Amino acid sequence: MNVVVCVKLVPDPDSVGQLDATTHRLRRDLAESVLDPGDEFGVEAGLRLVEAHGGEVRVVSMGPERAMEAVRKALAMGAARGVLVTDDGLGGSDALTTAKVLAAAIGREPFDVVITATESTDGYTGIVPQALAELLGVPAVTFATGVVSDGTALTVTRQTESGSETILAGLPCVVSVTAGVNEPRYPSLRGIMGAKSKPMDHWAPADLGLEGVGGAAAGQTVVSVTAAEERRAGEVVTDDGDGAHRIVLLLARARVI
Repeated sequence: MNVVVCVKLVPDPDSVGQLDATTHRLRRDLAESVLDPGDEFGVEAGLRLVEAHGGEVRVVSMGPERAMEAVRKALAMGAARGVLVTDDGLGGSDALTTAKVLAAAIGREPFDVVITATESTDGYTGIVPQALAELLGVPAVTFATGVVSDGTALTVTRQTESGSETILAGLPCVVSVTAGVNEPRYPSLRGIMGAKSKPMDHWAPADLGLEGVGGAAAGQTVVSVTAAEERRAGEVVTDDGDGAHRIVLLLARARVI
């Protein structure tokens, strides 16, 4: 089974980010960067499919040269090889441009399953998996909380607003996984050392036959950033015998009940 996992280098979610005052974009040069925590679940899901049915996991990423750190961690976890699409002009790309670049890189070789996180922790658009599937011409199954395969199809349990549902998906397809899909493994020392010798391709958009992609061609621009309103202090209800009634009135006023 040929599995592709999309990964991304993002500012550490536990750090405090800073915005560029002119572009209103995140100052990535000032933040500690890590493999997106959501992508670790995707790598693990891909590794489990390959361990059960054979094949290999190929990792694909788009970003600056330092995004190699994210690819190398995925390789250390057990992925067989990696691809990094990098070019200065890709800075500031929107979600659609990202999907176009990833699709072009993925489509250069046959694949059975493409696995992504539901969204990145630095963008939160949540549309790249679906756009990727459309560009590749395959079905998309989103918000997966469980992924198993018999080698010819996937049985996916996916989260919904009202609970969950089970879907049988033919191959090839794109699957976005949630954080509850599995427990990602830690890279072993042997895996970390071995990652340095695994095949790694570096491509530019031109290598993929892409023109006019990147920040200059983005269909959206952040024009301003406004600080969120500070959370107001809550109201303390002292129960003098009518506390329950007062709480009900407060909830009704807030249209919670």
